[in-house]
Amino acid sequence: MSRNLTAYRVMAAVVGVLLVVLCLIGVPLANFDGSPMWGVFDSTPAWFATGSDAQHAGDLITTYLGVAHGWLYMIFLFSAFLLSRRAGWDLPFTLVTLACGTVPVLSFWAERRATRRVRAEHPELA
Repeated sequence: MSRNLTAYRVMAAVVGVLLVVLCLIGVPLANFDGSPMWGVFDSTPAWFATGSDAQHAGDLITTYLGVAHGWLYMIFLFSAFLLSRRAGWDLPFTLVTLACGTVPVLSFWAERRATRRVRAEHPELA
């Protein structure tokens, strides 16, 4: 189970960092030009001019990092689910752990929470 915990922790860190960069850097750079966004918001803050280098960088981040994050998130889900079965987590704990991987910054809390639980319930791993 030690390998499962390590795989989960690595994937949680990678996915967490990518999600923070994607949501807190890429999306604002790409979309905060004062125009409507995703058909949901009438307008966004006008922080970056349309066609600027910053907006282009944001487009690249959201395009390429978004795809990478999506694929890596699937690996994260698999590693977290596998760890949950090996560690004997109950369904609510498992679902919260999986869902927290979709929320920027909260994924880091979920990783620490899961690691503490695994190490507490399986002292041979500590």
